Amino acid sequence: MRLLVLGGTVFVGHTVAAEALRRGHEVVCAARGTSGEAPAGARLVRVDRNEPDGLAALAGERFDAVVDVATVSYPWVRDAVRVLGPGAGHWTFVSTGNVYADAATPGQTESAELLAPRQVDGSVPDADPDLYGAVKVASENEVLAHLADRAFIVRAGLITGPRDRSDRFGYWPGRFARGGRVLLPPTEGQMTQHIDVRDLASWIVDAGEQRTTGVYNGICPPRPLTAFLDEIREIVAPAGTETVVATEEQLRDNEVQYWGGPRSLPLWLPPTHLGFASRDASAALAAGLRIRPFEDAVRGALAVEQELGFDRERKSGLTPGQEKEVLDKLQA
Repeated sequence: MRLLVLGGTVFVGHTVAAEALRRGHEVVCAARGTSGEAPAGARLVRVDRNEPDGLAALAGERFDAVVDVATVSYPWVRDAVRVLGPGAGHWTFVSTGNVYADAATPGQTESAELLAPRQVDGSVPDADPDLYGAVKVASENEVLAHLADRAFIVRAGLITGPRDRSDRFGYWPGRFARGGRVLLPPTEGQMTQHIDVRDLASWIVDAGEQRTTGVYNGICPPRPLTAFLDEIREIVAPAGTETVVATEEQLRDNEVQYWGGPRSLPLWLPPTHLGFASRDASAALAAGLRIRPFEDAVRGALAVEQELGFDRERKSGLTPGQEKEVLDKLQA
């Protein structure tokens, strides 16, 4: 199979390219090449999708499968579909669970209502999740309008594993591995979901090989956040590790944030978003998505934490000093 990855130098795209190479496929990565390197064995074609003719270097080429991991730019997706779509045998677009209008209701399927599409180039995806989701809706629509019979759309949730730099999932293996007193959020009624990037990449390459089409929630089945944290503790925490569960009010009073970002307790959700991490994954599992054992995902995330250093400035989570500050206040 001749595979084109639009991206291929960081995280999801890089992992997809590496998995395809491992299976013996010919892989071309198209990127600026400023954020990282394509995996060894792939051919890197330098493109700049911000330019009007940014894909000119690929025009007229034919690929058995194309994988687009464009984050939050509708023009990128539109131009790729129109320039490369006619010569593509199969098209994967990596979308997001943020496309759904209702973040509160658990158990929603792929048929749930979507946000109104926004055909814009959103420049800061993490700053406005609804803008991020709306741009992805517009991008999905573009793919389906032109390539519906060849399109595989994956609405990925929280992506974890090697090369993850978001610090969200990895915060908990890293924190429990340090032991001591661990600050936890209230978890009653909370669910959580993730997908290891290696499982996502394997499924995407499978889809290209098998010509799988359709729209899917690319995520593992939901599980209680309490069980999630308990199992991580059992896997990596040293003997004598203690947990301190704070109330929602106590965390708000100490300026601890939900979900992600600086000074947060990752994966903890506000009451308005309890469905965000509880999507129905049954269609994806029926379509061949395979989820690795949880311990493997945890240890993969811990390896990233160890590589980056526990005491670094975090993109998500509490630093050791911030956590101690909150624990001291709770004890007082």
